[in-house]
Amino acid sequence: MDEEFRQRLEQLENRVALLERNQDLIAAGQRRSSLRSLWRRPPMWTFEQYPPRLLNLVAFPPAPAIDASAPRIAMVTPSYNHAQYLGATIDSIVGQNYPNLYYHVQDGASIDGTLDFLKSRGESLSWKSEPDKGQSSAINLGFAGVESEIMAYLNSDDMLLPGTLAYVANYFIAHPHVDIVYGHRVFVDHEGLEVGRAVLPPHDAKALQYADYIPQETMFWRKRVWDKIGPIDESFHYAMDWDFILRAQAAGFKFARLPRFLACFRIHDAQKTASTYAVGVREMGILRRRFLGFDPTQMQIRRAIAPYLAKQLAYHCAYKLGILRY
Repeated sequence: MDEEFRQRLEQLENRVALLERNQDLIAAGQRRSSLRSLWRRPPMWTFEQYPPRLLNLVAFPPAPAIDASAPRIAMVTPSYNHAQYLGATIDSIVGQNYPNLYYHVQDGASIDGTLDFLKSRGESLSWKSEPDKGQSSAINLGFAGVESEIMAYLNSDDMLLPGTLAYVANYFIAHPHVDIVYGHRVFVDHEGLEVGRAVLPPHDAKALQYADYIPQETMFWRKRVWDKIGPIDESFHYAMDWDFILRAQAAGFKFARLPRFLACFRIHDAQKTASTYAVGVREMGILRRRFLGFDPTQMQIRRAIAPYLAKQLAYHCAYKLGILRY
């Protein structure tokens, strides 16, 4: 394949990705016209489910008790030019007042005021700002040489919900056989206003091979997972978390979906670029071929995840009706 043909092929892929993304955005606008239309697409992938409203943190369960002997949690925030969101991310972690926390911000030499903001936090925060090779690289740099029992990373535009760290630590203490956990998520807009929620059914290993439904911002794992399967694969720039998850699942580690809202996923315009979407499509294809052993069609993917999506819709409806409470 010569260079000119490769460039033309990449341009075509980007155009197709942009058309698909625009169709999704148009469909999303149509879905918002009626509450009934929400059920036409799985709620876990429908970000804007209702008009923006204040995120009422008091309405979530209080933080469970945790003592000073709690397991050490290491968290890293990879960041690049997200100064407008970074403060909320940091506060959502530091504000947990978890007694045994290592938290580090790994910034990729931002030029938007991030460096001044980090300096303003003084010695209350571990951070470093230096060029890196992307998000995966920043995560690995942030965890380098860190000792802990539990690990997680939170992107610089997302937020933990109150009590998450204590809840996760207590769960790991009570369930020593579980290696990776995740939970329900809240969608917020660029101003931090709530626009949707996703309630997930129990873990489904088969469906996970076809589609990544695990909310990354809610995921925590034991360090033994990291030690066995290795760090984040820096060749991935979009599906790095799915690759990590699939490698952990293939290695036999046990997953559990926790019955609690753990974090907020922020929706903003910077996520909606055609180039990023095209990279994601390409990387997801690589992972499906690698872990399934073949390249499934879109129809095969839909059929494989249909039972899980049906359960997700049932859980979401039960939550909306007050049958399930979290």
